[in-house]
Amino acid sequence: MKNLKYVAFTGLAIAVAIVIYAGIDFPPARDDASGAIAPALLKPVLDEASRRRIPVVVDPKTRLVDHYRPATVVTPNARETAEAWGKPVRTDADLEAAGRALQERLGAPWLLITRGERGMLLLPGEGDPVAVPARAREVFDVSGAGDTVVATLALALAAGASMVEAVVLANHAAGVVVGKLGTAALSPEELLDSVGGED
Repeated sequence: MKNLKYVAFTGLAIAVAIVIYAGIDFPPARDDASGAIAPALLKPVLDEASRRRIPVVVDPKTRLVDHYRPATVVTPNARETAEAWGKPVRTDADLEAAGRALQERLGAPWLLITRGERGMLLLPGEGDPVAVPARAREVFDVSGAGDTVVATLALALAAGASMVEAVVLANHAAGVVVGKLGTAALSPEELLDSVGGED
């Protein structure tokens, strides 16, 4: 956790480029489709992160999908995965095929597809996919769930967790926040309680 910093790509995305060159340790990237993130910004930031071997977590939007590379893990939802594939996704096999196609397209070592009440599907560069069932007991509001996943994933990886461990923690975190009304914060105690209560 030493020297851990967190930066989200939202409004003034140019700030990320500044902190990358100032020595940020772990940049998650979130594209909210506002137009703030452009290929001209992404390329130098991601290239520099790759050069320094800094892991990058990307929560993408389809409009810039070909520009999210190099990245360590990309976290589209099922709809974004289908849009990038350009074909209907009707089955789990379709979703995996769509995810593999996007993963190959981006050259990403990991692809994490979030599926709402169906949990998550983690695709490693090699080996079988890992299905992670949803942890939410009750769902009141999904606002901010994707942001929670990206933030928890990034923090867990930065703290030394494996990708599978980080995804499990992110899944628990999302399960907590969707049980609250509105865009909600997650406390460390809530995350620990969720993990501790796992069957």
